Amino acid sequence: MPLQNRVTPTGDIIATPHRGLFTGNRGIIHDPATKTLLKKRWSSQAWITCLCEFRGWRRPVMARRSWTELFFLDEATAFAAGHRPCFFCRRDDAKRFRAAWEAGNGVRHVTAKAMDAQLHLERLDHGSKRLHALPMPLAELPDGTMVQQENGCFLVTQGKALLWSPQGYVPHARALDRPMLLTPPSTLRAIIAGYQPVLHPTARF
Repeated sequence: MPLQNRVTPTGDIIATPHRGLFTGNRGIIHDPATKTLLKKRWSSQAWITCLCEFRGWRRPVMARRSWTELFFLDEATAFAAGHRPCFFCRRDDAKRFRAAWEAGNGVRHVTAKAMDAQLHLERLDHGSKRLHALPMPLAELPDGTMVQQENGCFLVTQGKALLWSPQGYVPHARALDRPMLLTPPSTLRAIIAGYQPVLHPTARF
């Protein structure tokens, strides 16, 4: 049975055999004895996205009382859920993200803690995923933005919407007429300012 450790664009954590391109964490939210999640879905405001392998290190999943290993289809999914790049294993990416965040949000010398606090406000609404109005037409959103309509989550790329699934993206024929923004607005502004999220190979069509 697969462990419950795969994050969806809405920030929910599901069980699926598909792992994705990135790992990450929100602190300790599991019981290592049973390898099951606790009731809480975060224990820290630092929601980060990490490499699945770094310097030859590979962590046994949920095997000890350390941070809970979560997995993401790609960086666009992690961003939509409210995560940011890790300053340890993804230092260069994290520095690029911070520079784009500063440019897009009109701030200087922002710390990881300040970004985490802002993201925490933007990703949650009384414990549930916070949705935002689109700041521009869907076709004008940058590649890597994610939106939601009804129960579907969609990646925007090349002005089109692809339906998210645990194993990858699939084309979606019907036009979205009432989408809401999943990607936190401050992260979206960082993408607009030049940060390019890593997308799953199925996003190429």
